[in-house]
Amino acid sequence: MSSATGRGDRPALVAIAGNPNVGKTSVFNRLTGSSQKVTNYPGVTVERFEGSLLGGGSVRVLDVPGTYSLSARSPEEEIAIRAIAGLAEEDCPDLVVVVVDATQLSRNLYLALQIRELGVPVVLAITMGDLCTGRRPDAAALTSAFGVPALEVSGLDGSGVDELQAEILRALEDRAPAAPAF
Repeated sequence: MSSATGRGDRPALVAIAGNPNVGKTSVFNRLTGSSQKVTNYPGVTVERFEGSLLGGGSVRVLDVPGTYSLSARSPEEEIAIRAIAGLAEEDCPDLVVVVVDATQLSRNLYLALQIRELGVPVVLAITMGDLCTGRRPDAAALTSAFGVPALEVSGLDGSGVDELQAEILRALEDRAPAAPAF
């Protein structure tokens, strides 16, 4: 497959970001074939984990701690923000996959909007759609509103992960963030 390159000679870098407990590590494990610890309490991912995108050549993937915004209130959030924004000697990611919980979209989209405003290319990965008691999120409407691809995925059963992987590789090839539609 593709062997996307990042800035300079380094391999492309994809950061997996989102609020705590939205399924970031499950998505990371599916994309990389890793088996990082997944539990449902705060502070599990307190450092960044790195793996390689399956079938993605030399694309590096980072699983960063959960954060509610780009204003750090804890050491875990500081690690996440440095990784997302490429601060403090961290490589700036070439793409950020923002994982959002379908049952908490309004809360999760705040961080997605902040990351989008950084100007880095973004892909939205919508998790937990199966837990929605009413209407499921409309990925096409989110794509239109945010000006970035939005896909439903499940870290639990792997559905949508192949599509997410293909979208990551496509976005790395395009490398031009679109302007938000709002």
